[in-house]
Amino acid sequence: FSVGYSAVALNHVIDFKEKKQEIIKPVSPSELFPSLPIVQGTSKRIKVLTRLTLVVSDPSHCNLLRSTSANIRLYDIIAVFPKTEKLFHIACTTLDVDLVCINVTEKLPFYFRRPPVNMAIDRGIYFELLYTPAIKDSTMRRYTISNAISLMQICKGKNIVISSAAERPLELRGPYDVANLGLLFGLSESEAKAAVSTNCRATMLHGETRKSACGVVYTVKKPRKVEEEETTLPACKKAKTQA
Repeated sequence: FSVGYSAVALNHVIDFKEKKQEIIKPVSPSELFPSLPIVQGTSKRIKVLTRLTLVVSDPSHCNLLRSTSANIRLYDIIAVFPKTEKLFHIACTTLDVDLVCINVTEKLPFYFRRPPVNMAIDRGIYFELLYTPAIKDSTMRRYTISNAISLMQICKGKNIVISSAAERPLELRGPYDVANLGLLFGLSESEAKAAVSTNCRATMLHGETRKSACGVVYTVKKPRKVEEEETTLPACKKAKTQA
């Protein structure tokens, strides 16, 4: 944790291709870490989140997310990894998830289309790009950059999260290094910084909202019209303004 992150997510992956799997309860961080480490440069302990990622290759796999499983609600972040264009469209438009994972290890079997991507952005869903494959292998690096740029042409750099999926400490990179990688993915400097900071926090908040609320109410201050302002003015001021 000396690289500078204040929060990490422990990922539980369910791939329906391997075998029939069920969603189990997430492992409590206290079971894995007797004492959480301190974030570099602060006195706060690192925040450990739980994440569930479903690799879906058939529409029937999405039924698990539509169910009201008690175990699903225990995870802080829900992600889906769609393997086909149809499933990508379903994930963007109907599934109650926080992240849609983008394949970076092989050439995409479909093209990104604007309507589902825009709908996902409107729903507060973020797209996840992994950087670990790009530093492991030159072939996967080409696929990562190519697929990322294809996505950027549609989403214009909005709602992007760059994460590691690291299984070993040597595969981790610091936030500034990851932001620099974001420039290769077609992000601007500000968008690359957001992909490792504010967008990650927004994903966490989206997960909290998904677990605790069915809707959000917000208020907007409506600017008063000129006529309304005149009617609210005192008589003496009205005379002056009319004069």
